[in-house]
Amino acid sequence: MKMPEGIPNPHYKVCKLQKSLYGLKQASRQWHSKLVDFLKDQGYTQSKNDYSLFLHTSSQHLTIVAVYVDGILITGSNAAAIQLLKTNLHAAFGIKDLGLLHYFLGFEISHVHDGITLTQRKFTQDLLKQSGF
Repeated sequence: MKMPEGIPNPHYKVCKLQKSLYGLKQASRQWHSKLVDFLKDQGYTQSKNDYSLFLHTSSQHLTIVAVYVDGILITGSNAAAIQLLKTNLHAAFGIKDLGLLHYFLGFEISHVHDGITLTQRKFTQDLLKQSGF
């Protein structure tokens, strides 16, 4: 890789890449491959029906990981197992925990006292606005 403009480079040195760059055709595939290997090493099983879904089951608990591009959703019945996975993911990939899910792929997620509510209110409002209604 050439040095960026504005960076002095009198000896015409090049940059050695430490990790894949976004924008390269192979970058997302390489990241996903490393993530799959990592999750399998952690004891997760990749779904045969949806390759972006990973499950970890024990006699008492279930942990589910859903991957969409570079977003990872984690849920399950054991908060300690979820926290352990987050810690391990951060150590391996430097992830950022965004906390409770509120919006994903056009769905709004509201947390209520007895569960969650999924809506597409914003999507519907945008669609109505674009249609002139």
